[in-house]
Amino acid sequence: MIKRRTTLGLLASAFLPGFARAGFVEPDFLKPLLRAAALPDLVDRLPTTPRVINLAAMGRKPGRYGGVVRTLIGSQKDIRMMTINGYARLVGYDEKLNLHADILESFEHINESVFTFKIREKHRWSDGSYLTSEDFRYTWEDVILNEDLRPGGVQRELLVDGKPPRFEIIDKYTVRYTWDGPNPDFLPGLAAPSPITLLLPHAYMRRFHRKYQDDIRLSALMREYRVKKWADLHIKMSRQYRPENPELPTLDPWRNRTTPPAEQFVFERNPFFHRVDENGLQLPYVDQFVLNVSSSEIIAAKTGAGETDLQFTGVDFTDYAFLKDSEKRYPVKVSLWKRTQGSRVTLLPNLNCKDEVWRKLFWDVRVRRALSLAIDRHEINMVSFFGLGRESADTILPESPLYKPEYGAAWSMHDPDQANALLDEVGLVDRDDDGIRLLPDGRTAKIVVETAGESTLETDILELVTDHWRKIGIALFIRTSQRDVFRSRTMGGEIMMSMWSGLDNGVPTADMNPGQLAPSADEQMQWPVWGMHYLSLGQYGHAPELPEATRLVDLLKAWKRTTETAERTQIWGEMLTLFTDQVFSIGMVNSVHQPVLSSSRLNNVPAEGLYGFEPTSFLGVYMPDTFWYGDSEAS
Repeated sequence: MIKRRTTLGLLASAFLPGFARAGFVEPDFLKPLLRAAALPDLVDRLPTTPRVINLAAMGRKPGRYGGVVRTLIGSQKDIRMMTINGYARLVGYDEKLNLHADILESFEHINESVFTFKIREKHRWSDGSYLTSEDFRYTWEDVILNEDLRPGGVQRELLVDGKPPRFEIIDKYTVRYTWDGPNPDFLPGLAAPSPITLLLPHAYMRRFHRKYQDDIRLSALMREYRVKKWADLHIKMSRQYRPENPELPTLDPWRNRTTPPAEQFVFERNPFFHRVDENGLQLPYVDQFVLNVSSSEIIAAKTGAGETDLQFTGVDFTDYAFLKDSEKRYPVKVSLWKRTQGSRVTLLPNLNCKDEVWRKLFWDVRVRRALSLAIDRHEINMVSFFGLGRESADTILPESPLYKPEYGAAWSMHDPDQANALLDEVGLVDRDDDGIRLLPDGRTAKIVVETAGESTLETDILELVTDHWRKIGIALFIRTSQRDVFRSRTMGGEIMMSMWSGLDNGVPTADMNPGQLAPSADEQMQWPVWGMHYLSLGQYGHAPELPEATRLVDLLKAWKRTTETAERTQIWGEMLTLFTDQVFSIGMVNSVHQPVLSSSRLNNVPAEGLYGFEPTSFLGVYMPDTFWYGDSEAS
């Protein structure tokens, strides 16, 4: 079975000659470089077949060049938001979560085992060098397969049955990756917010590679950039996801021009970006993004004070009323997007905790169900989300084609009587003078819930849950710690229960990996040891002891082996049913809103959208390169 995906940009081959005869419109921002002959004309900067974005067909308006967008970030590392939101990918999702070729001109795959990529002819990196199959070869042979640069070996998304693909160069503009079995994670991995790295600019990166650089020059570069190993030098200079090296050529719509450390980062338009609108204007429309580093605690206050033109990070629904009021004072508008998480906050009992008594209790599904039934989700929804969220288990949203109402309803109704009955059935019948149940070893039933301490929303909700659980004889105590400490303590079994967000991707399709429903990663706080076992191919951690968790792992493996959408849909359904019925995470409210503030002059910013890291890359699938400044917002 052959499946083929192509981009609308293929229409450009018939479209562009008319542009060339009429003359391209150049951005004013680039005209000084053009006058100095430091840049070729646009017709020579674009690929032979650029990707054409038909904005009118998307219900948006074609724009015009110019302007600077100010935004606030909480730390220097958050310059990665430009990579996430710029969302230039070899293959990427559209707003309906369909995959399309983007940087690639086209791609073809046979049974998700043989992938052939066609590169756009005369596509250039931001420094003007051409993108060819040599960039793919360099990245595969000299980086991914290099033991110094990748001591952990080839990353998991590139392995099938523990084996990497065979890489071939077909010609200057065509490459192929071949596995012996299906790799359904490959294309979604390329479309991810932090994508699989298959492509580095070889002409630039060779100077930092031991294979291509002489030892004397390489040693000098290591001293200049203050690293002790050549591999560290190469890694530092090649970092794409967090673009700290202004010299590194990019394919993104904007390129960083500021070397850290800095309090302000300036990203300016990539003169060789591969997309154009239907009128032949090269994207992006906006010339610059200016990212100002601020304390995370005051980003909302600064946003409401008119210090940003586009803001979504550092603000939450709790800030909505304040931000909405700023519309009266500044030329801004505040929209509410829907967060894609399976639950805005979730309680995660650590099934790998060291406390043997609590571990045995958490393994009993009756305890997990009782803790869930005791929570008054309606109260949480009304108090914390003005009643605008959906009271639900931690599961997928109605926007997913896989959605069924019974997933959200599983053990999520408020029924303290049934919760008490379940705990009595488990054997927790004795109580102390305060009405708190006694554990089998005589201790009182006190659950310490730990958080990363990054949101007052978490502690506010936990205060409500404290009252809910007291009615079933469970005492709740809150402890906060730093994120890194929080994660390591969970992995070490020192945390008995944590509060985090729910499923990262609440709007999956059948062709997206269901690994979030099974022990598959050490960052999953309800089963980190089991997740590490799967992630490390059995080298670390240990396999799940619970049959239901084992079944989820088996289903995940079955999903990876099949290429049939119908079978994948069936597997997703069984996993969602099992995950929610077993209450491996205790969700509360989903479909909650995320404020997105933008200048009232900034056009094409959607009034509503799906907001999340996965799969939408925050604003990424809505193409910020198509946002543009007008005298007022276009209707």
